[in-house]
Amino acid sequence: MRSAEFDYHLPSELIAQAPAARRDESRLLVVDRNTRTLQHRHFRDLPQYIDTGDLLIRNTARVLPARLFARRPTGGQVECLLLRPSGAASDAWWCLLRPGRKLPCGATFGRDGEFSAEVLEKSPSAEFLVRFSPARAGETVTELAERLGSIPLPPYITRDAAALAAATADTPAAGTAANDRERYQTVFARPERTVAVAAPTAGLHFTPELLNAVEARGARFADVVLHVGLGTFRPIETEFVADHPIHREMIEIPSAARAAIDGPCAGRRIAVGTTSVRTTEFYARHPERGLATGHAFTAEADLFLYPPADFRVVDALITNFHLPRSTLLCLVSAFLTPGSTEGVAWLREIYATAVAERYRFLSYGDAMLIV
Repeated sequence: MRSAEFDYHLPSELIAQAPAARRDESRLLVVDRNTRTLQHRHFRDLPQYIDTGDLLIRNTARVLPARLFARRPTGGQVECLLLRPSGAASDAWWCLLRPGRKLPCGATFGRDGEFSAEVLEKSPSAEFLVRFSPARAGETVTELAERLGSIPLPPYITRDAAALAAATADTPAAGTAANDRERYQTVFARPERTVAVAAPTAGLHFTPELLNAVEARGARFADVVLHVGLGTFRPIETEFVADHPIHREMIEIPSAARAAIDGPCAGRRIAVGTTSVRTTEFYARHPERGLATGHAFTAEADLFLYPPADFRVVDALITNFHLPRSTLLCLVSAFLTPGSTEGVAWLREIYATAVAERYRFLSYGDAMLIV
């Protein structure tokens, strides 16, 4: 399939720059695959579409405030985005740096009284290995980021750079930039799962009350983890979809979730977001699925789902509206008509309706429920 088939016109004014006033006030476009019909609802109406025995699979990853601002010895500003620990040492992380051309190996930067950092290595993909030395005794890099960092919002959400640079956990920037610390996290994110540099955005619409309402319908939850990375925002730039190098992301399925996913299900398995789809469908194709489920399953997922892919676990999907030419758009197209390519044209029709109805798109936007 050609990547151009996954293109569409997205008016810039429909890219949501801030979340809805209340999480569950987002709109919900319900797509029925059997009747080929659409319903225009609100996310608070979701429990009406949940049945006894349904299993909702959700990603409990928490977003790290991974965007750090610092200065070089010359006074020039540095923007550092923490990507992942190196694994070799707890104080060394792979990062993106700006301006990277002014930070060769051996260069240093930091914030007076807070931390210093040294560039150790640069990868061919322009990622930098950086060693951090926090000024506070015993402070980890993650703790440093929680204190000083700002939420790494997607590039299509704009914020005032000066306000972000001034923000800390103790003295946050005023307005929307401060609100991001709360609203760019799901209410079910686990503090011990602070691993992501992007949110599993389909989960942003849930409130504690809505979670309770879903359970009151007789449904249950299975909690998984996918370390959402920057690759999720990378557009498909190859002519053919199959030639796109899919990004890799670490996943974890705890033993309880494995038992729920593998065991009998009286209803549907509903994925809350594309990250939950990638996690469970990768697991479904892995040889270890057939082994005893008494321990957690961890792996580096590299599954690329595009038409005419099949789906071995997920029966229904909650998802946001995605970027043109994105791997996420490919996944949703495939899910509309598993085993067929007909979903590509149908998704373009659905998105055209969403644009005409002025739905809000992307991370802080509205949602779809595909049943």
